[in-house]
Amino acid sequence: MAVTEPAAAVLSAAHEGILRRQSLRESSARTYARSLPIVPVRARGLTIEGADGRRYLDCLSGAGTLALGHNHPVVLEAIKRVIDSGAPLHVLDLATPVKDAFITELFATLPRGLADNARVQFCGPAGTDAVEAALKLVRTATGRSGLLAFTGAYHGMTAGALDASGGAQDVRVTRLPYPYDYRCPFGAGGERGAELSARWTENLLDDPKSGVAHPAGMILEPVQGEGGVIPAPDEWMRRMRRITADRSIALIADEVQTGVGRTGAFWAVEHSGIVPDVMVLSKAIGGSLPLAVVVYRADLDVWEPGAHAGTFRGNQLAMAAGAATLAYVRENRLAERAAVLGARMMGQLQGLAADHPCIGNVRGRGLMIGIELVDPDAALGDGSRTSTGVPPAASALAAAVQQECLERGLIVELGGRHAGVVRLLPPLTLTDEQASAVLDRLADALSAAERSPYHRQQTGLSN
Repeated sequence: MAVTEPAAAVLSAAHEGILRRQSLRESSARTYARSLPIVPVRARGLTIEGADGRRYLDCLSGAGTLALGHNHPVVLEAIKRVIDSGAPLHVLDLATPVKDAFITELFATLPRGLADNARVQFCGPAGTDAVEAALKLVRTATGRSGLLAFTGAYHGMTAGALDASGGAQDVRVTRLPYPYDYRCPFGAGGERGAELSARWTENLLDDPKSGVAHPAGMILEPVQGEGGVIPAPDEWMRRMRRITADRSIALIADEVQTGVGRTGAFWAVEHSGIVPDVMVLSKAIGGSLPLAVVVYRADLDVWEPGAHAGTFRGNQLAMAAGAATLAYVRENRLAERAAVLGARMMGQLQGLAADHPCIGNVRGRGLMIGIELVDPDAALGDGSRTSTGVPPAASALAAAVQQECLERGLIVELGGRHAGVVRLLPPLTLTDEQASAVLDRLADALSAAERSPYHRQQTGLSN
């Protein structure tokens, strides 16, 4: 039913009032609210309805948290069952039937080489808490403090997780070059770039004069998310596994955003066939509610009781919602569906590049997709190319695309080194028709952003 003009005015006033109060009362550290000034009041699947009465297709999905989209029936039913049963909702780390069912379902999905001999630690409710636990675990188990991490990484916002992320400067963390095909740090790209990255790592670890002490662990993302949706090559992943195994360095796979079918495999490490020593899991494993765990080889389990704790590590509703989500993704083969649909969407996006020179690169895995936007005029020999030989990122254009998408009822996120990558993280339940609608709106928004006065001013184009 259409909204009448008076009703629309009331909705708009309520919407603006909530946003105004948010800007006055919430901290300046808020992020998504700045670029996405909407007030969600209802949601189902891919769709969010705002307080202003507008509907949006949500390709942010809680930064990848909502594997089944908003308010999926199996998730709601799982939560309702726990509430109706009278079960306690807060239990610290006590054993419960709900927790037992969650762990059983989780272990059923893990890579076999890990699941057969694994331990699980429930952490605080966020992915960054699980990262902190993983770093503490490998340092305790090995007696060493050093850590290997990668350029462009993002592992969370707490102190240790930030130290392991790109841009930090902790002396205990050694930065290694992540293979970034489009902007290869070695100027090679492809298999050659990945090989040079691996050789760099080996040389650093084996050279007694490198200044790098024997580390406790290496932490990596199989696909860098916030770093710009950069998939690690499978052979490079296998090389990192060999390098760490040969030197007794624990390999930590950060699957906070890549897990639960997102990349076209249940866990992204499965693309390369490796079995890490430690897996850091959060986001989708809670079925939209806060939950984070570390799963690791049993021989690393040398912690004393109480060595790592957290008041809210026993979230019963999240465990019930998470078990239902894991089972639904597994039973309905949504990872395989993500692989097929994601490849089709990336192919269509690559087809847009012929009409949009600002599309520098389309990449991703499954339904974790990135479109890197560039300044095409910088490729005309004016000396403005980057050191990697490709045009610089067009962060202003990416921001304009995000806003034009929002105007068209599409929510997307930005990422990458210079916020020049438009990111798509739709739910795994995305239909073919919805995928087409997403791409149509994105293409229209891209054309509008290219015509925008601000973008033309930034690129030096005349009206």
